[in-house]
Amino acid sequence: MLANLLHTHHGHLLRHSLRNGRNWRRSWASTASGKDQEEDSLTIGDVSVRLRRPKDPQLVPQQYVKYAPDGSLQLSQSALHHLRWMLQKDALRQDMFLLGQPGPLRRQLAMQFLELTQREVEYVALSRDTTESDLKQRREIHDKAAIYHDQGAVRAALNGRVLVLDGVEHAERNVLPILNNLLENREMHLESGKFLMAPERYDKLLEKHSRKQLDEWGLLRVSEQFRVVALGLPTHKYKGTPLDPPLRSRFQSRNVTTYSYDELYEDLQQEAPSVPGEQLKQLLTFALTLQQADPALQLLDFPLHNLQLGVKMLEANPSLSLYDVISRIYPYQTMLKPDQKKRVEELLQKLDIQLIPSRSIKKIESKTGDQTQVLLSLDELQLNLPGGQTPSAASSFVDLPHQRQALASLLQAYAVGDVCLMGEKGVGKLTLTQELLRLLRQTSEPMMLYEDMTSRDIVQQRITSPQGDTIWRDSPLVRAAKSGSVAVLNGLHRLHKSTATVLQRLIHDRELQLCDGTTLLGANRYQALLQQGFTEDQLAGLGFLPMHHSFRVVALAEPPRPGGGQPSWLTPELLSLFLYQELRPLRQSEEQELIAQLCGGQLPTGMEPLLKLAQVLRSSHDPLLQGLAGTLSTRQLLKLARRLAAYPQSELSDVHEMLQNTFLTRFMPALSRSALEQAIQQVGIRSSESRPKSTKGQIAVEENTLRIGSTRWPLGNPSQAQLSKVPSTLFYEMPQHVQLLERLLQDYLIGEHLLLVGNQGVGKNKLVDRLLELMQRPREYIQLHRDTTVHSLTLQATLKDGQVSYEDSALVQAVRSGHVLVVDEADKAPVNVTCILRTLVESGEMVLADGRRIVPRGAGGRVPNSIETHPDFRLIVLANRPGFPFLGNDFFAALGDVFSCHAISNPDPDSEIFLLRQYGPKVPIKTLRTLVNAFGELRTLSDEGMLNYPYSTREVVSIVKHLERYPEENMAEVVGNVLDFDRYQPEALQQVTQVLAKHGIESYAEEEIQAIRRQKKLQASVNRHSGLGVSGPKFGKLDPKNEPHVGGNTWAGGSGGRDTAGLGGKGGPFRLDKGHKVHQLSDEEKADVPEEIKRAAREMNRKAFEEKLKEIKMSAHDHKLYAQFSEPNRKQVQQLKAIMDAMQTKSKERQWQKYQTHGDLDDTRLVEGITGEKNIYRRRAEANPWADHVQEKPNRLKLVVDVSGSMYRFNGYDGRLDRQLEAVVMVMEAFEGFEKKIVYDIVGHSGEGWEIPFVAAGSPPKNDKERFEAIRMMHAHSQFCWSGDSTVKAAREACSTLGAEQDYDNAIVVVLSDANLQRYGIAPKDLAVALKRGEPKVKGYAIFIGSLAEEADEINAEMPAGQSFVCLDLTKLPHILKQIFTSSLL
Repeated sequence: MLANLLHTHHGHLLRHSLRNGRNWRRSWASTASGKDQEEDSLTIGDVSVRLRRPKDPQLVPQQYVKYAPDGSLQLSQSALHHLRWMLQKDALRQDMFLLGQPGPLRRQLAMQFLELTQREVEYVALSRDTTESDLKQRREIHDKAAIYHDQGAVRAALNGRVLVLDGVEHAERNVLPILNNLLENREMHLESGKFLMAPERYDKLLEKHSRKQLDEWGLLRVSEQFRVVALGLPTHKYKGTPLDPPLRSRFQSRNVTTYSYDELYEDLQQEAPSVPGEQLKQLLTFALTLQQADPALQLLDFPLHNLQLGVKMLEANPSLSLYDVISRIYPYQTMLKPDQKKRVEELLQKLDIQLIPSRSIKKIESKTGDQTQVLLSLDELQLNLPGGQTPSAASSFVDLPHQRQALASLLQAYAVGDVCLMGEKGVGKLTLTQELLRLLRQTSEPMMLYEDMTSRDIVQQRITSPQGDTIWRDSPLVRAAKSGSVAVLNGLHRLHKSTATVLQRLIHDRELQLCDGTTLLGANRYQALLQQGFTEDQLAGLGFLPMHHSFRVVALAEPPRPGGGQPSWLTPELLSLFLYQELRPLRQSEEQELIAQLCGGQLPTGMEPLLKLAQVLRSSHDPLLQGLAGTLSTRQLLKLARRLAAYPQSELSDVHEMLQNTFLTRFMPALSRSALEQAIQQVGIRSSESRPKSTKGQIAVEENTLRIGSTRWPLGNPSQAQLSKVPSTLFYEMPQHVQLLERLLQDYLIGEHLLLVGNQGVGKNKLVDRLLELMQRPREYIQLHRDTTVHSLTLQATLKDGQVSYEDSALVQAVRSGHVLVVDEADKAPVNVTCILRTLVESGEMVLADGRRIVPRGAGGRVPNSIETHPDFRLIVLANRPGFPFLGNDFFAALGDVFSCHAISNPDPDSEIFLLRQYGPKVPIKTLRTLVNAFGELRTLSDEGMLNYPYSTREVVSIVKHLERYPEENMAEVVGNVLDFDRYQPEALQQVTQVLAKHGIESYAEEEIQAIRRQKKLQASVNRHSGLGVSGPKFGKLDPKNEPHVGGNTWAGGSGGRDTAGLGGKGGPFRLDKGHKVHQLSDEEKADVPEEIKRAAREMNRKAFEEKLKEIKMSAHDHKLYAQFSEPNRKQVQQLKAIMDAMQTKSKERQWQKYQTHGDLDDTRLVEGITGEKNIYRRRAEANPWADHVQEKPNRLKLVVDVSGSMYRFNGYDGRLDRQLEAVVMVMEAFEGFEKKIVYDIVGHSGEGWEIPFVAAGSPPKNDKERFEAIRMMHAHSQFCWSGDSTVKAAREACSTLGAEQDYDNAIVVVLSDANLQRYGIAPKDLAVALKRGEPKVKGYAIFIGSLAEEADEINAEMPAGQSFVCLDLTKLPHILKQIFTSSLL
């Protein structure tokens, strides 16, 4: 396989030829001699090409072709076959497209071809951010003039180079076609006005005209040697933008498959000769078997090239287990689903690879070697690693055995390559990284990654110099590569997959093309250029700089969520970039020791049950509890421990209350909340029933010290400038808020940043402003919204005199000055924007858009161009509660673990009455109590999901203010100021009216309000009136264009008109909705219709109704029967529809599209605007369907109803069958119109079977008749079936079949049963096991209807928490179903 080759020598060119298709021979020809000189050529098999001396040898790839110590060339037969094909295509002057699996193989093959043929390269990494100017010409400002700079495609065409386009599948669909004409005809029009012309045409013109004339015409000759080599992934398997057919037709394709077993084995042997061959064979067999696994398993490709790193680790540490090596390269435990993990482990066992980690490390020490090396001792193992010169700082790392083992594994991976540390939030990824840096005496360049980050942001940022010229500033990643620091990429899981492609060449090849034209080369490639005779100054002048040998990349990421409904961020491409170290959560004993050490050597009182609870949540098999485990991370436990240690005697340090705030339990879905409460009780944490003491006089200033309750804050002597920024607000000190203020002050004193979450109108802003007013702390304020960007959050870009400058945002001002930054409406901004606050809160670090870096206190002297965080800086974030009806972005889920969280709810009744008396001292106390009680009940109904709107104290205050000013007003009229929003929702109006009447606020019904108003004659009034009378009911004309019609009496489906069928008008025969906005006439005008017109309208209405029934072949009798099942749950149906409507609206919210030629100016592209580029705008549009190739999958529901004989038998006793049929009707009616969001089917179980079909998946009933047919079939089956019970079988089969379906990521099974389990000998645990068959993809729920009461406790004890319900009051069945749907599907 290997053959002879001598290296090049100064003054000579190499001639290669291949003897017998296998062995290389050399022949030398002196470049000095002329006549007798042989032509230099390369021959592979039967294909030969003549070699030319490159004009710019620094552009020829270096060190991609491997040489043995004796100078012989190392190329496999597979590589030679591919290279021979490439020589053929080159000879035919055809462009090439190399397809294959993710990894560096295709790119390295292209570079080997260029190195062997001595061809110069122009490399372009494509991403979704690539624009026309990145390929053709980019304008730069120099000396106040716009100068065009040729980019890769143009330079390659003019100079006869090879253009390598890497990552074709990532480019937007309309970008690459601009190269079509260049590929086909070797022609292209340039922005500078010049024109690239094919060499043949140019030469013909040159025969007739002078070169000067052609230059004046702007014609440029494309070289005959110009070629394009595109590298891409097959988009059928790997998601991406499909090739445009005209573009595809211009390429010749080659599938670059994995090299053979023998070839790979030989490579590994040469890489690590001391590793036993048996181990190499086991590794290779495992990797290649995974590559060839059944596609149905959907396993990620094994990154074969990383085996070289794995065997290097084995060579450095022979005692390392193969399992550890495989886990570093292929972290299957974290990234695969359970069934996939099972297959991988079966393969490991089959290959005799023990599933055990390497032996534990007892001690890790570091010693300084020479100036650039650090000697690490891991027990007996010695590692020599590249290090820095930074003196070791004090460490907060706690040397637990598990943490030490993780650090040892991380160091061994770091010794051979770049690493990614994966772990849940708050498990210590950043702490472990800081300890690694300390041991290596290294400095870090932190870089917070976010979804909107562009591939250019990762490398360089375009800015203007003080003279107004456009220049490029290095990113932290590039600064680290040049200086030899460690680039810490925090949030790899957030980075868009196409943006990450820019990292591939840097990590795989240690080569990086910068936006300013500079190329960074790894040490070996840079040395190769020096050996060719270049000096360092020459290379620097040509734009070639060395990467420091100490440079490494450490990425931090949260683990993927396999089967979680979203595509995994860990794509095959990202998997190939790093060695992965998984960091599991700590166990209870480990956490206990860590917290004790960080809290002064002793575990604070009250921490033990919290540690137990954390372990219960992490070890639970219940998906609900597993989902909550991340909230109680090690970081959050440390926060709780610090609080308990700081305030051990405070009545506010109640563990149960602290947990309520930590989890925001008030705002959790009912099922999750009940599961959590059960777990809390299980570990012995009880709710304290003691009421807070009277807070009268608890806020006071004594001797220049603020006291709230028993907590004190020294006021100091703020300057006038600081006092000018201290907020001032009207605040009444009611007991509940005073207690909250003290809790906030306590967290502030121990250094915490605060997060306040609550409904609208509960006083979040007032609480914070009052706290800061009392503390005399200056405030900076920023309000977020959906268009907030990372740049606008940190800096504001402005354009002055042709120069882009940056003004500090409120955030930067607060950090520098030590003020308190209040971030309001945090849930309105995209999570990928607000996530940049994480590193600021976690570690006090942030990189700004202008290149400056916020650093922790005390680090300013060590980091140039930095802003040191002021010790008094604090961040207070305000957000609305997660979920419906706010439907904001879940800030709490994304960042809640780095804040001290506080759930702000409406005041308790006594506190609310105290508050209202301040606003309405003349309003009778009885009236206030009535309002408080009525709105308290409305809030309870909202919490239970019976009402959609969460009524707040703000609304009650508005009513009281009105009554204070106008005491004679009727209470029902004033309450309407707040509640009239619900008048057009009949179901909500009915409930609101009932609650008000219950509390003595009568006459809220519309007719009663009108009667009150008629009795009260007013001197002047302004009423809207159409001024037109009614003539008689009619259907109206149908508008073929379906345009909106307001007023008038011509068109059917209009709004606010008269006579015709429509909405919001008067005198029409019936309602007709054409999907337009409704313009509502007043009720008075609608009532003012002559009786004969009303009668005619009613007759026409009845006639239309009868025709509708005929159309769906439903008799009036059937409709009446159906209405008996439909009407009782009309309210729940409307509530479910309202929730789904809101969520559908949110899911359809348009996304920002960058690089547009019109729209809103993009503040990140101001510099491009100066240079004259056109695509500097952004606008909201539908998401590009090809960008991720990810379609939102619908949710899946299987409703398993009980149609056994006992349902019919006992229906007369408790109405169980009727209630079940009502619930089924509710499901069918509520999900009508949402077929793309929820796919459901309904099956039954009885003594005759466990999957009796009633409604098929994807074919829901379309009208009342079909729904009636479905429930009639259920009723008939229950009447005539054989006795028996199939509950367990039905649950097991339903969960199994849904789990096997591929089109849905989120599915639930709801089993209804009236089974008397004991009677049929069924143990509740059997049903519990059956419901778990489809986890984690499928959640199973059981609802027992009409079961015996004494079984309820036993069933609930053995069933999974929150997954079983005993419904003895059958009127609550629809409500239970609605609760399940809103918790699990919506």
